[in-house]
Amino acid sequence: MKFSILTLFPNMISSYLGESIMKRALEKNQVEVEIIDIRNFATSPQKQVDDYQFGGGRGMVLMIEPLVKAIRSVETKDSLKILLTPQGKTWNQKIAREFNLSKEHIILIAGHYEGFDERILNYIDMEVSIGDFIITGGELAALVIIDSLIRITPGVIDDSSHEQESFENDLLDFPVYTKPLNFEGFQVPEVLTSGHHKNIQNFREEAALLKTIKQRPDIIVENNLSDYQKTIYKKIKMKGDK
Repeated sequence: MKFSILTLFPNMISSYLGESIMKRALEKNQVEVEIIDIRNFATSPQKQVDDYQFGGGRGMVLMIEPLVKAIRSVETKDSLKILLTPQGKTWNQKIAREFNLSKEHIILIAGHYEGFDERILNYIDMEVSIGDFIITGGELAALVIIDSLIRITPGVIDDSSHEQESFENDLLDFPVYTKPLNFEGFQVPEVLTSGHHKNIQNFREEAALLKTIKQRPDIIVENNLSDYQKTIYKKIKMKGDK
């Protein structure tokens, strides 16, 4: 999979990609990332890429011409062009999985200032948001999307490391613990040190289900639960109906 990031602040991207899982994936050529400086496509000697908005109003707007030139410098017939905006479709693990399987080249366009010239919508395929909040620029959103896609790229990390993560099975992750066994009176559940693998599995399945019911009941898909979880879930629903 290849990513092309169009940005006004390349260093914000490169510093993050030089660490941890992202760095290893790039070094092993499991993914490819190119960072495109939008300013290189400015048409003025001053490298201006923004201007005042027509009709008045506060804030500078990114100009259409440098953006389109930057897109055209990297796009192919297989490219998916994503504009990172607050009004876009909210990114989630399901979309990440779909894109990881079906997209070979993703162009991420990171905005800044007051926003984009609206005509950019004629040159992109979709708008994506990482949540209902405002951040200074699209660079962080681009990194969030790249991170979520790279970590599920085959071979980047062991499949078993992310198969049980939150949202992978329409559930939140089960709680995890490490040393010491007792910290200020807070104990690690005994079952986890019992060595009884079936009981440990049951504990984790139940804990993941109960956490999701408490914190994110909206993401539960009953048909995707294990048989053990379905039994627990039905009992909880029966109690709630009484």
